[in-house]
Amino acid sequence: MASRFALEGEVEEVVPLGAGLINDSYRVKTVAEETPDYVLQRINHAIFQDVDLLQENIRRITEHIRRKLEARGERDTERKTLTVVPAKDGKLYVCDGGTYWRMTVFIRGSRTYEQVTPELAYLTGKAFGEFQDLLSDLPGEPLGATIPDFHNTAFRLEQLREAADADRAGRLAKVRDVVEELKGRAEEMCLAERLFREGKLPKRITHCDTKVNNMLFDEEGRFLCVIDLDTTMPGFVLSDFGDFIRTAGNKGAEDDEDLSRVRVNMEVFREFSRGYAEGTRAFLTPTERELLPYGAQMLTYMQTVRFLTDYLNGDTYYKIKSPEHNYQRTLAQLTLLHDIDAHLEEMKEWIKQLS
Repeated sequence: MASRFALEGEVEEVVPLGAGLINDSYRVKTVAEETPDYVLQRINHAIFQDVDLLQENIRRITEHIRRKLEARGERDTERKTLTVVPAKDGKLYVCDGGTYWRMTVFIRGSRTYEQVTPELAYLTGKAFGEFQDLLSDLPGEPLGATIPDFHNTAFRLEQLREAADADRAGRLAKVRDVVEELKGRAEEMCLAERLFREGKLPKRITHCDTKVNNMLFDEEGRFLCVIDLDTTMPGFVLSDFGDFIRTAGNKGAEDDEDLSRVRVNMEVFREFSRGYAEGTRAFLTPTERELLPYGAQMLTYMQTVRFLTDYLNGDTYYKIKSPEHNYQRTLAQLTLLHDIDAHLEEMKEWIKQLS
């Protein structure tokens, strides 16, 4: 498969790379030291059904970032954004019997982190803010939605209502109170879409998967670039801000069985906010800035809805480790949401200080 792309040099070996949950990744090592290595990926076509749109998005994103960095006079730009490697026929992917593959240049000397410290939270906030800033003037038509309605709260709520009405797995009686609580907050949690329709909240190019392991750092721990661009598409900055707080700002695990450990980490919140405020200062509107803490509520609420929907549907979407795994995920996310609620005023005051 690697030989069907326009790579330089002779392939020495192909080995598994990383432990991604969506796509399968491999490092393609070349023989000569002067030729680059590559990352070969099998695209999960069940999730990313329009591969032409997906790959065209990524081409536009990476080429625009490279042009912006070069215009700034930055050095080493080949390490500061991904480089898409076309197939030998010029297309941005290879389709082989219904399986889709793509390739990028492997960024040598790069590393990722899994554990978030306050220092890393600051760097991550600044990096994702600057990523949005770099793409704020992307020319041409808006990027396409690689997963339609991915962070649309109203859409996710409708899925929950349908799952509760159908009760395919016979689990509604156990979780009826949680369903009713989530439905009772529907109007509050659909605020972003409502403000967008009123022209008060813009959609921008957002990453939609703002985790620290979606960033590359060099050997000295300096930020290089944002990776995993599959879900980069139009959305609300509240989503990118909120999803990081939901994941990295949780003192417990996403599926923690000990709910007493599930609490919002305010130190991580403050440092991520500080970095994000610096990275977005050039374009963020007062409304967007004011609603950042709400973004943490919105994304945590949305993920609670998604886990509960999958539980009611009989665990058809998320991989589970036990029959009650999605129920435990639901409880953990709901606990985190309640703690974010309790810290909301403190979060708002901190954001005001950064303005």
